[in-house]
Amino acid sequence: VQLQASGGGLGQAGGSLRLSCTASGRAFSSLAMGWFRQAPGKEREFVAAISWGSGVNSYYGDPVKGRFTISRDNDKNAVYLQMNSLKPEDTAVYYCAGKGSYRVIIRESEYEYWGQGTLVTVSS
Repeated sequence: VQLQASGGGLGQAGGSLRLSCTASGRAFSSLAMGWFRQAPGKEREFVAAISWGSGVNSYYGDPVKGRFTISRDNDKNAVYLQMNSLKPEDTAVYYCAGKGSYRVIIRESEYEYWGQGTLVTVSS
């Protein structure tokens, strides 16, 4: 499975950005998907995850709850991360990840497939 993340860039505090991740090489609807991020000098951390199929289940890391929304469009083989009310501490490289599973997966080590990362920089 090939994952391609895009949509990063420069945002302002209080503003919004939307990240996209497209997949190829496997039936996308059979993949549980997630987003992680890594800020400079820090370990990679969990951001959000969504279950396979229609994505009825999702889960968020505490720092982004209420501000970020994960969604998926199986017709477009894509998962999205809508980021609202951005904060400077959201600055990081964002990675999408996938695994053939029905569950919502929040543990980084469980994911099989990873995108290349897209940089988000939030200015104050």
